[in-house]
Amino acid sequence: MSEKSNKQLDSISVSDITQKKITIRVAISEGFISLSKEAVNEIEKNTNKKGNVIAAAKLAGIMAAKKTSSIIPLTHPLSIENIEIDLTLSPGKLRCRTTVVSEGKTGVEIESLFATEVALLTVYDMCKYIDKSMTISGIKLLKKTGGKSGDFIR
Repeated sequence: MSEKSNKQLDSISVSDITQKKITIRVAISEGFISLSKEAVNEIEKNTNKKGNVIAAAKLAGIMAAKKTSSIIPLTHPLSIENIEIDLTLSPGKLRCRTTVVSEGKTGVEIESLFATEVALLTVYDMCKYIDKSMTISGIKLLKKTGGKSGDFIR
């Protein structure tokens, strides 16, 4: 590594949030996974050989939100007050919408996005024996409230 690269790495640090005010923070994100008719059918009928896809995806998303600071560098450990993961099947796809709520000094956008991604990855993992061509797409922040930067609505 060059000396310049080392200096760049040395300058990485967690954001100082000591002066920030505690507010209610909410973030809502969504994403999609394309599914074959057979995969949709197995999810609807709960006949997937690995088990209940919806329950496993929701649990994985909840666990991901809670563990975000262990995986995504420079995020703060948070006390999450609520996590809701809504999975909706439609022909050819499944939508995941995640809402994360916390009362604290920093936002929960990354927790919401990470939970959405992991929930969708869990669907992929559980259905890959049916359809390896599934595509995860459209993961985005829909809404964020609370904090100094104000509200965001897509």
